[in-house]
Amino acid sequence: LAKCAVVEPGSTVLVAGATGGVGQLATAKLLERGYKVRALTRKPDKTKQLFSNHPNLEVAAADLRQPETLSAVVSGVDAVCCCTGTTAFPSNRWEGNNGPRPTDYDGPHNLLKACPKSLKRFVFVTSAGVERRTELPWAILNTFGVLQFKRDSEMALEASGLPFTILRPSRLTDGPYTSYDLNTLLQATSGSRQEVVLSATDSLFGEASRIAVAEAIVQSLQSDVAENRAFALSSVEGDGPRQDAAKWGKLFSACYPSGAGAARSTVSV
Repeated sequence: LAKCAVVEPGSTVLVAGATGGVGQLATAKLLERGYKVRALTRKPDKTKQLFSNHPNLEVAAADLRQPETLSAVVSGVDAVCCCTGTTAFPSNRWEGNNGPRPTDYDGPHNLLKACPKSLKRFVFVTSAGVERRTELPWAILNTFGVLQFKRDSEMALEASGLPFTILRPSRLTDGPYTSYDLNTLLQATSGSRQEVVLSATDSLFGEASRIAVAEAIVQSLQSDVAENRAFALSSVEGDGPRQDAAKWGKLFSACYPSGAGAARSTVSV
């Protein structure tokens, strides 16, 4: 796998799923840290309103299910953050061809194929349980294939040759925020559960704050240690790394203590 430079503030980051629960927080954090964000959306007016027409925000109308709409959207971006997802079981979110296969397989595959080879990082948010699909309770969650489709997309990313980071959060908490603006999103906290546990294997249970997942996205972009790695993520009681890059660096590094061939571990700070 090729190794590339980290993605510094000032770079252009495409966020797919920018109005979703994780994507809205990641977009807000990226804008706050000085990144230029290109928000890929099917609802451009909603996206502009959400982020208050921020000067570093570019809204790009496209549909991951329609590959012909993607080439212009990915042109010139330095990194991609894919935060799309749907419900594991039938719900109103499936309406309009938004079930697991179009959302978790077709969309990410189309986005991957469209990405320029010069991309510095593709950050992909999937789910805990992708490698435990035959075990309970994950087998139930995978009844309609959501975990299988997510893992298939992970494997496509791993085989793509693009530098990547995969994040596998446990059951998501904190949000989505439905009555908000950019400042409200930036002020959101996860109460006393701000400690972050990372694992190099799909071995965690519990829950994960969307705030922590969004922060992990931003921190991974600036970490060479997080490149070409997968991390499971959970939130537990404690103060946590918050926005401290050094603490996040220790978390990422501790999961892979001596390079790719080393025993992989579970850590918190």
